[in-house]
Amino acid sequence: MALYAELHRHLGGSVVPRVLWRYFQRNHTDLAKSFVGYDAFEDFYTRPRKTLDEYLELHTLVEKVQTNDTLPYFIYRLMRGAYVFENLAYLELRYTPYLRTPDELSQTERIDRMTGIVEVVGRASQMIEYPIVTSQILCMHSRLPYEVNRAIVELAAQMPQYVCAVDLAGGDAHYRDRLDEFIELYDYARSLGLNTTGHVYETTEGCYPELLPFLMRIGHGIQIPLRHPELLPEVARRGQCLEVCPTTYLKTGTLSQLNQLKLVFDRCFEAGVDIAICTDNAGLHNVRLPFEYENLLTHDIIGFEELQACQDAAFRHAFAWKHKERPASILSNILLHPELDPVA
Repeated sequence: MALYAELHRHLGGSVVPRVLWRYFQRNHTDLAKSFVGYDAFEDFYTRPRKTLDEYLELHTLVEKVQTNDTLPYFIYRLMRGAYVFENLAYLELRYTPYLRTPDELSQTERIDRMTGIVEVVGRASQMIEYPIVTSQILCMHSRLPYEVNRAIVELAAQMPQYVCAVDLAGGDAHYRDRLDEFIELYDYARSLGLNTTGHVYETTEGCYPELLPFLMRIGHGIQIPLRHPELLPEVARRGQCLEVCPTTYLKTGTLSQLNQLKLVFDRCFEAGVDIAICTDNAGLHNVRLPFEYENLLTHDIIGFEELQACQDAAFRHAFAWKHKERPASILSNILLHPELDPVA
């Protein structure tokens, strides 16, 4: 069977609408009553938004119900679906742990609770029946204070058994006034030996060349080939990989048509810049990773040779994958028959 690596998936956006709806019906009837029925909820949850900011508001709907007690419920269903329906071999889950802590607590108390959240996510995602290699990326957030974001970086460094990297999220248009602060935090993360990625160059308002030298991978990054192709040679020289999430750009109004991504792939391949195809928020989109590949193929944005290159790039740039030099074409045998792995 084909096996995939998913490098950019948000914990909040991973909850498929049917699972979230059933949870509301059983545990938060007040939230379920806001909708006439499941069809109305699914339409609300998955329909396109006009802007990235409007789209990101959906995350708050899930964040407030993903608590210490409920995370295992959501993660079990996430992992089951990823293994059964997506054939994932490797998954990096990203989220902001602070936003899973009780908001009635003080900032200091919420920071202290973050360790428990990371532990719960780490334990819950390790399943014998769904043997996907998993790790966490902790997201700093553009709307959180410096002290919280610094604590997130430090927590990531303290928990390498669960965490493989740090990220910056919250809408890339909101970084500008705090750019020096985020540069300092990324520099601090690198000094601690952390891997780094970041949501930049997703929108036309989120282009910050000052952040690029601190990133090992680039979250989205589509505006580099679209509007700033002069940066591609430097991106290639650094060995940075773009985490491209095709359906997201239609859901956020960033692109109007999927075929606009053809220029992204063509220019990146020509410049020698790797692309990993990702889902971002598979639940919000109702589109799983194999269908992201299929949509790109059927729209003639990439061919099968480029698809294979993107699959290989995903494993090669995976922060916590031990077989980084193995092409995706041979990973099936390694995972299904580990005794055949010469470096195991």
